[in-house]
Amino acid sequence: MKKIIVAVLLTICLFLSACGGDIEKASSAPSQPDASVTENAPADSSAASSANAETADTTVFAGEDVYVGGRDAIGENGVVATGREDATQIGIDILKAGGNAVDAAVAIGFALGVSEQQSSGIGGGGFMIVRFAETGEIVFIDFRDVSGAAASLDHYEVLENGLVKDQANKIGALSIAVPGEVKGMLYALDTYGTMDRQTVMQPAIDMAENGFVASHITSRDIKDAYPQISMFDSTAAIYLDPDWVAWEAGSVIKNPDLAHTLRLIAEQGEEVFYKGEIAEKIVKAVQAEGGYLTMEDFANYEINVTEPVHGTYRGYDIYSSNLPSSGGTIIIEMLNILENTDVASLDPESAAYFHLLSEVMKLGFADRSAYMGDPKYVDVPMSGLISKEYAAAQAARIDRTKAGEYAAGDPWGFESESTTSYSIVDKAGNMVTVTKTVDATFASGLVAEGTGILLNDTLVDFSLDPESPNVLAANKRPLSSMSPTLVLKDGKPVLALGAPGTTRIITGVMQVISKVIDHGMDIQDAIDAVRMHDDFGTLILEKRVPDSVIAELEAMGHKMNVGEEWFTFPCVQACERKADGTLKGAADPRRDGKAMGY
Repeated sequence: MKKIIVAVLLTICLFLSACGGDIEKASSAPSQPDASVTENAPADSSAASSANAETADTTVFAGEDVYVGGRDAIGENGVVATGREDATQIGIDILKAGGNAVDAAVAIGFALGVSEQQSSGIGGGGFMIVRFAETGEIVFIDFRDVSGAAASLDHYEVLENGLVKDQANKIGALSIAVPGEVKGMLYALDTYGTMDRQTVMQPAIDMAENGFVASHITSRDIKDAYPQISMFDSTAAIYLDPDWVAWEAGSVIKNPDLAHTLRLIAEQGEEVFYKGEIAEKIVKAVQAEGGYLTMEDFANYEINVTEPVHGTYRGYDIYSSNLPSSGGTIIIEMLNILENTDVASLDPESAAYFHLLSEVMKLGFADRSAYMGDPKYVDVPMSGLISKEYAAAQAARIDRTKAGEYAAGDPWGFESESTTSYSIVDKAGNMVTVTKTVDATFASGLVAEGTGILLNDTLVDFSLDPESPNVLAANKRPLSSMSPTLVLKDGKPVLALGAPGTTRIITGVMQVISKVIDHGMDIQDAIDAVRMHDDFGTLILEKRVPDSVIAELEAMGHKMNVGEEWFTFPCVQACERKADGTLKGAADPRRDGKAMGY
């Protein structure tokens, strides 16, 4: 009977979806104070607030949902902004103990893989950008998941409506790619960190062993993903209570198998994950559910360490995620197009402003769909896409009085010979921003038996169109929207930021950068500001936009979606270095975010 109920729920449940991009969580409920911790909570399981963090209380989003601030922080020695207060505290503790920004980033990454495993973790992958204060060097670490050697569209039955039968590319073993996070995090720590694995991983191990307190968002995510969670006993054992009911906010969720897995990694390094006991358990679990990943697939996994994509915007340097992410390139293209307009003269809550952004977004996403994919499989006109001249030609296509429809431009004519999230800034000025994911909320739904690891559903990010540059193929990285980004001015750090949220990552990060540069907003104000999105010809606005503005946009010919709450837009986590050297962290109220400084 249980399986029948699950099948029915799967039929009627609407899951997050993506259009050739990540399915990192695109929405979050408004954060509210956690309910009282249940009696079985250990005394140290709740996240502690930093006694030395200087916070500013403000009220924003007044109306149907009221959010009281206090999520931003000032620090003299360092600041950290993440999507969970417990993870932010761990990052601050690492910095206080003498670690650098990379040490903190790795500790946070493993911790979020415990308390926010529905969104990221060692069953997934992502991107990291690091800037070194001493040399000014900036590196891009790509630890995106990779399809197995047997990956093929032949594994799926595509229905007449264009969807895959039984959502097999999204739920279960046929949606899983080889995870990259362990190798990426440990590479960063070994190469750029100052602490040992045991030190930076112990907080995550303790959290998995002793439990973490479920927030309202955690509980909501479990309830929303109940169908795929309840498909697998190993997953239900963690995220449902003994009566198969979703844990409520305030409950303590423990994952002793994950604690054991993390101990093995801390003791033995990446080898145990990609060639040893952990890989064996994952492969066994995947193959038992009809998947095809092998030990060879795990042993062959490699990260890529390259330079980030680089552009400029009104005198600021923008460094963001390179391929296989589309995010950095399209952010820079969109900013380049905006640079042809005096954005500062526009009211950031006016119809004229939203119209301009909508047209810019449509132009950028048309190019994304047409040209971008894994560079090992397809030629991408990178320098053309981020060319100022190409952006000027794109800007000339925009009618400032009415909505348009756009085919992809032709960036090839502008080619030349040259060619996911939390943020940390430390006392030395080192900057790290990371965006990582397991893809959809609760991903494939499958926790590999005996590991505690929730496995990704990254293969859904591939296109089913054989002509697409992002079509599924063997040993291939799917196109991503993850966009960890650094902003500098005259060689000095200004911003480190990123976000989850499918293709809305790109537009969310772009809007925050523009509001800081064009409108001179404080980073927290820029994050709190009204957000919008458009990549399919529907302009999506938060409900708090006035009816008069919506009416103006409709008169311009925009197809509107104004039914979404503010918390459905991507939550940007950022750190800012102000002109006087002051460090500020800013966390998005659209999630359980918290910034701390010391």
